[in-house]
Amino acid sequence: MTARTLYYAPGTCSLAAHIALEETGTPFETVRIDLAKGGQRAPEYLAVNERGRVPALWEDGWVLTETQAILRHVARSHPEAGLWPEDPREQAVADEWLAWLATNHHVAFAQAHTPSRYSDDDEDLDAIRAKGADTYGDLATMTEVKLSNGGWAVGERYGVVDAYLLVFWNWGGGPCLRFDMAGRFPAWTAHARRVTARPAVQAVLAREGLTLPA
Repeated sequence: MTARTLYYAPGTCSLAAHIALEETGTPFETVRIDLAKGGQRAPEYLAVNERGRVPALWEDGWVLTETQAILRHVARSHPEAGLWPEDPREQAVADEWLAWLATNHHVAFAQAHTPSRYSDDDEDLDAIRAKGADTYGDLATMTEVKLSNGGWAVGERYGVVDAYLLVFWNWGGGPCLRFDMAGRFPAWTAHARRVTARPAVQAVLAREGLTLPA
């Protein structure tokens, strides 16, 4: 049996990878990285992931980083869990979703949350932060429309895309953006509630000590 360790930080994009692993029903260990204390820059973590970010998945001496890659790998390694579509077109849609969230929502949130990544001039930071928040709202509106059918993100089955969507819904209602997710994005909120009702998701939220926005 493959030995696995997930390096994560609570509430970050690593939440999706954590959920995916839990959904497989296979054993794995976790190592919590304290970002506030600079744990991502500690030598012992940099020896695992030289990029100094979470998540990182260690498997028998092999390391995989980047949430999208980890989600695909976990899902494809456990087809019995049904976390990745079988139909080629649905697989393409799943890839489309992962790219949409990672290259749009995540970037906009980073602008709002950590504007110093985008400018060394303190006078620019408020404008960058505001633009990131506005962009996130626009993107969330588009995601709301895509989820308006009331089902799962891809086809008729829950999968890793749904877990990834939960990350960005949580960020939208969190302390950085403080969006009224239920009021502005009711379809996405209904989707998030379906995801959080799953036993595996409940287990991960408890392990990470997370209380999601109401």
